[in-house]
Amino acid sequence: MRILLFLCFVLLTSVSCKELEARKPITRSSGSNIKESIERNKDLIAQEENLIKEFIKKDTVNNYIASSQGYWYAYSVKDSLSNSMNPSVGDLAKFTYNLKTLNGNTLLSKKEVGQVITQIDQSNQELISGIRDGLKIMKEGETVIFLFPSHKGYGYYGFEDKIPSNTTLLCELTLLQIKQQ
Repeated sequence: MRILLFLCFVLLTSVSCKELEARKPITRSSGSNIKESIERNKDLIAQEENLIKEFIKKDTVNNYIASSQGYWYAYSVKDSLSNSMNPSVGDLAKFTYNLKTLNGNTLLSKKEVGQVITQIDQSNQELISGIRDGLKIMKEGETVIFLFPSHKGYGYYGFEDKIPSNTTLLCELTLLQIKQQ
């Protein structure tokens, strides 16, 4: 009887001690949502660029330049005589700006924003990327009109109740002072 119990025990342990296998995932992601999102964003960018190009055609006063960063700009006040430098990484820049829609509706006024001081490429991530990029091409005392597609502005989220999502922006920015660090 003992031999029979021992053989049953050996048989049961040898059968049940099988090597563990990795479990296969129950669901698999195909990445189709990402592909759809990419296509939607490409379409949105193309629509916004067309709006900007139409705006530029209608604006006969200013001569807009396309930047490599994905926005357009024109100088209202250009300082071509002074030897002042553009701000570089770490410099403090004091400036004012306002934001409008391409239709001219004011979203944020200079009075609301006030004077802003930021350290170039070091701080104030609350500034939209278009303004952070735009400051780098300016000299002290210049005023530049920027046309930002929404991805250079407040993008999908917008800003509080003032700027709706996916809004193309017209920004008039004046660089008041540069303090080199």
